[in-house]
Amino acid sequence: MPPQRPRVSPDLAIAALVIIWGVNFSVVKALLGQFDPLALNGVRFALGAAVLAPFALKGRQFSRFTQRDWIAVAALGLVGNALYQYLFITGIDGTLAGNAALILAMTPVFVAVLAAILRQERVRAAGWLGIVLSTAGIGLVVWAGSVVRFGGETLRGDLTMLAATIAWSVYTVGASPLVRRHGALPVTAASMWIGAVVLFVVAIPAMAAQDWSRPTPLAWTGLVASGVLAVGLAYVIWYYGVEHLGSSRTAVFSNTVPIVALVFAWLALGETPGILQLVGAGLILGGVTLTRMRGTSAATVRARPSPIPIE
Repeated sequence: MPPQRPRVSPDLAIAALVIIWGVNFSVVKALLGQFDPLALNGVRFALGAAVLAPFALKGRQFSRFTQRDWIAVAALGLVGNALYQYLFITGIDGTLAGNAALILAMTPVFVAVLAAILRQERVRAAGWLGIVLSTAGIGLVVWAGSVVRFGGETLRGDLTMLAATIAWSVYTVGASPLVRRHGALPVTAASMWIGAVVLFVVAIPAMAAQDWSRPTPLAWTGLVASGVLAVGLAYVIWYYGVEHLGSSRTAVFSNTVPIVALVFAWLALGETPGILQLVGAGLILGGVTLTRMRGTSAATVRARPSPIPIE
């Protein structure tokens, strides 16, 4: 029997996700002008965890978890959700939205290469060329940004965002064995719920001190959208793309997130990109297109935790 065609185009789904994640950098940066960072993250991550629940609780997916699995999931929740989200929100509070997007942009490329090294996917020659092009493009964009923008004023935030990227990478690698046994969605949902509880508890003093009458209706709308879309539904859309496209192809395709982030930050926040950044963006798009069209074999596709950190 031929495989059933997906009801929604995976390409369109991932394209929508790229826009959501790209715009979210500027949304979070703007929200930090009206919300305390920890209070903001505690609320929006709780929203995201709640949105993910109906998708993860279908069937008896968690009944197969052993005690050792739950211990591993708890550790993953602390590293990949609580610690990562804490570093992300405090990092972006100390730097520019464009800087944050660029620093986090290398993660999907590393995951594509790691998937090939671990023989979870086979990357063809054209795919490697696409990865090289997109990596060079990201490197050029980051280097251009460092020349123009990185400095003492944003150094703390930049280093914190780098630490966030490392935390997410540890989560991605550490979760792979559990994902192979139980599937991506239950592992991600369980670790997210644990992380959400920790983030909420840590944020209680900040939420008590927050002036909740200060944020405007537009700010509240942005907070809800950031939690529901960029945190909650983002996981579901990503796994849908991984299921139909493969993890490395989806990951490299999503390298366009920093491009969207740069453009939107330019329009919304006045963070004007330079010529070198635009050239790098062109290399990224070229590499993504090449990898998307001819890049990988679907024979060894496996779902994995999202290689792009959730903002």
